[in-house]
Amino acid sequence: MRMKVRISAALALLLVVSACSAGSTASVSSGPDTLAVGFTAEPANFDFTRTDGTAIPQALLYNVYEGLVKLDSSGRIVPLLAKSWTVSEDRRTYDFELQPDAKFSNGAPFTAEDVKFSIERVRTDWSISIKSKMDVVDHVEVVDPLHARVVLKKPSNGWLFDMTGRVGAMFSPTGVADLANTPVGTGPYQVASRRRGDSIVLEANPGYWGRQPTYRTVILKYIKDPTALNNALLSNGIDVIAQITAPDSIPQFENDTRFTALQGTTNGEVVLSFNGARAPFDDVRVRRALTLAVDRKALLDTAWAGRGTVLGSMVPPTDPWYEDLSGYYPHDPAQAKQLLAEAGQSDLSFTLSVANLPYATAAAQVVASDLADIGVRVTIEPLDFPAVWLNQVFTDHDFDASIVQHVEARDITTFGNPEYYWGYDNPRVKQLIADADAGTPEQQVTDMREAARTITADAAADWLFLYPNVVVAKKKVTGLAANQVSESFDLTGLG
Repeated sequence: MRMKVRISAALALLLVVSACSAGSTASVSSGPDTLAVGFTAEPANFDFTRTDGTAIPQALLYNVYEGLVKLDSSGRIVPLLAKSWTVSEDRRTYDFELQPDAKFSNGAPFTAEDVKFSIERVRTDWSISIKSKMDVVDHVEVVDPLHARVVLKKPSNGWLFDMTGRVGAMFSPTGVADLANTPVGTGPYQVASRRRGDSIVLEANPGYWGRQPTYRTVILKYIKDPTALNNALLSNGIDVIAQITAPDSIPQFENDTRFTALQGTTNGEVVLSFNGARAPFDDVRVRRALTLAVDRKALLDTAWAGRGTVLGSMVPPTDPWYEDLSGYYPHDPAQAKQLLAEAGQSDLSFTLSVANLPYATAAAQVVASDLADIGVRVTIEPLDFPAVWLNQVFTDHDFDASIVQHVEARDITTFGNPEYYWGYDNPRVKQLIADADAGTPEQQVTDMREAARTITADAAADWLFLYPNVVVAKKKVTGLAANQVSESFDLTGLG
């Protein structure tokens, strides 16, 4: 007997915390059918199958590319290219009934063959780390043109959730020749033009199968400097700031009747990471000492005007297995010094390689000051983000410690991967995460909580704070959502 899963479709604005490279502050003229949105995260290219980071899915996911399912603004899985689906009693087989009129922007019809092609392509052609999310898939069957069947190797609580992200994006065999420059999706928008270092222009897809978006043209404007980004909105250069990056500027928008300012939560953990594969960070006493030495509340007040949430693990409050571990390592310089002495680290110094973004550089100054109080010398090394940081820290693991924001949903699972840039290897955590995925939903919560507690006890990293989501827009823009729950800045629900 199959359990029928039918959920009504929803389209809502989903915000992603952004961080990336520079953009110009030139004004953008916008008519009634045009919207200009300001970001700091400029994509290096358009191919998120081979390029890590969130800047590309922030621009393209749900807007240009669609999946079988998506997340609504409450974090629920809802239909998109799949009208509905059923799950077998053993939780291994998913049958998807597809939208009958969907087609790609190059005119190719969307069918079950494309579902099979897209899911199988993750394993054969994708090169980024999250391709492993498809390892649980055994095979995909084309039952008929509008019926795709996905069979898993074992039950997985996380697979359908993962399908709401970029790994679930649907592609056409006729549209993957030049993904870096020419994205071809089924979404309500298509890329019309790009001006590197400045903007991307999206135009409404005239052949879109669903409801046409309110704005026919959307200009994604990239402005790295926080003051310039704010000034662009104040001077009518843009209509929306997707994510405020200068917290001290928020009151000016809150007190101005021309604008709507919404504050919500995110998945974005700002993490002080330690390279656990490199001495002395392979010593748990050193990691615990550094964690105890950092005053996270004071850091939050300095780095983000106290507007975020102090964390104690890689689990935000919106996850089902959240529990407050923020008090696990209280600010205790004396205990930190004792642990360093026990570890034989009387003259510790290291380089802190941070993304050159306001929150990260501000946090780095506090970390360096706090660690100086316990006799640890820190050299701050700002790295251009995303290009240099992704290459040096994330890919090559060439770092001592780092600070960056991790915005991917439920990314605590990265601590179960010894090859991830943390360099953290605990077989018990790996097993707990695997058991949580394969077990009942109740077991998932129990096992994930234990995994989180273990990771925290090991001081695998120091979770500094949860980044807040603050979006500001002109009053004319409606449909904004306070919480960021996916990687996408979803334009389809705006009015």
